[in-house]
Amino acid sequence: MLSKRIVLIFYMILSTLVINAKVYELNLDQSLQRGKQRSHDMKILRQDLKSAKYGLKAATHMFRTQVDMNFTSPNYTETIREYQDSLGTYYSHVKRVSYEGNVTINQPLPTDGRVYLKSGLYSLNDYKRSTGNAKISARIGFTQPLEAFFVYNSLQASLKKAKLKFKREEKRLKRTKLEVEYKIKQYFYQLVKARERKKIARQTLENQKKAYELAQNKYKAGVIPEVEAMQMEVDLGQARNNYQSSIMNEKEISNRFKQLMDISLSDSVVLNYKIKYNPIYVEKKKAIQLGLKNRFSIQEQEIRKKLARLNIRQTKMQGRISGKISGYYDFQGVETQPLPPTYRDMFTGAYDQLASQPGNRGVSLKVSIPVWDAGVNQARVQKAKVNLEKAEYALEHQKIEIKKDIISTINKIKTSYNNLKLLEKNKKVAQKSYDISQKRFENGDINSQNLAQERERLNQTYISYLDAFINYKLAQADLKRKTFYNFRKNKSLF
Repeated sequence: MLSKRIVLIFYMILSTLVINAKVYELNLDQSLQRGKQRSHDMKILRQDLKSAKYGLKAATHMFRTQVDMNFTSPNYTETIREYQDSLGTYYSHVKRVSYEGNVTINQPLPTDGRVYLKSGLYSLNDYKRSTGNAKISARIGFTQPLEAFFVYNSLQASLKKAKLKFKREEKRLKRTKLEVEYKIKQYFYQLVKARERKKIARQTLENQKKAYELAQNKYKAGVIPEVEAMQMEVDLGQARNNYQSSIMNEKEISNRFKQLMDISLSDSVVLNYKIKYNPIYVEKKKAIQLGLKNRFSIQEQEIRKKLARLNIRQTKMQGRISGKISGYYDFQGVETQPLPPTYRDMFTGAYDQLASQPGNRGVSLKVSIPVWDAGVNQARVQKAKVNLEKAEYALEHQKIEIKKDIISTINKIKTSYNNLKLLEKNKKVAQKSYDISQKRFENGDINSQNLAQERERLNQTYISYLDAFINYKLAQADLKRKTFYNFRKNKSLF
């Protein structure tokens, strides 16, 4: 009784899973659209692009006004301090509490300097002296590195680096879209191949069943020997095994395709496809030019060269004369009262003093001249130049590899197309030959071994045709991702 309940519960759970399972009908275009949106690779790359976008935004906003506020409330100190004067050294007990707040407005300059405005309030209660102090200050100033004019502007360089990195991520996104598209086509056609081979295996099984039944009838009638009838039984068993293997293979490939499409493994996928092809014309010279122009690896090497040049300039700056001009103009007002102070009166007095007395001002020029660094900076510059040369060598090597790769892909398209046309004719011949052999077997003109050979030839012809069709389609997709150009539609992908 208990076992029946367990079985009933199992079937209820199984039926619930079947009811909740979804069926997705997908052709190649729908698979491409879904995969580009939901594949793991594209999700990760979109996050990388967002990161580069925010990096560019941060570098751009470095030119905008920035406001900072700082507060120290309170700062309490109670300690013993040492004092020295002409009479000697003595110690005194210190007990203080201070409050401070200031606002700083920074405006970066395109020349890598800055103009700033700083205003603050400060109060100090000294319990040892029984006094309270208040201070109000306001300062406007500027700083300007001199090397920014003739060697290296760090602000502009940071912006340029951020732009280059964002451009690189944009190109990576476009390249990865085509890589994902190629991967989707690979999985799609692998699943097509698995399902077509399952059809072939099923058809072979049906043919083998008919041949087996015919052989059994012939054996009972004494037309063929027992060993031939037994061989047909063995062939039938082999056909069943091949069919079961094709089912398991199709299931495994289907699960990989579902994972790429972000589809639950419990759901079903129905593929809509046709085994047909059309020739395309590819001009070799144009394909090579497009590959050199649009290939991400070339563009990435170009970006690396630009970054290497920026690094050389930055390294040179560390070994050259540097300096800074700075200046300020500020106002200060101070007021002192006995404890406990009246803060309103104390800050009012500080403000009155600030308004009545003249402002403070100052300007300075600081210059740093490296005299001797034992050749450290020169070695660093040479190292940076070597890295630039490496990037240039890598670029030239990459161009040669791209040319070879594109030529090889074009040849593969041509070879696949010629092979496909030949196999299409061969498939028709093999089918007719098998039909004739089947009738000859029925008439007793050939034995089961001859029929098995014709059947194997027919299966291999269908499989070869299917492989050639998939190779032809994937070779076109491969050329598309290598040139960023759709030669079938004569359309650029940029």
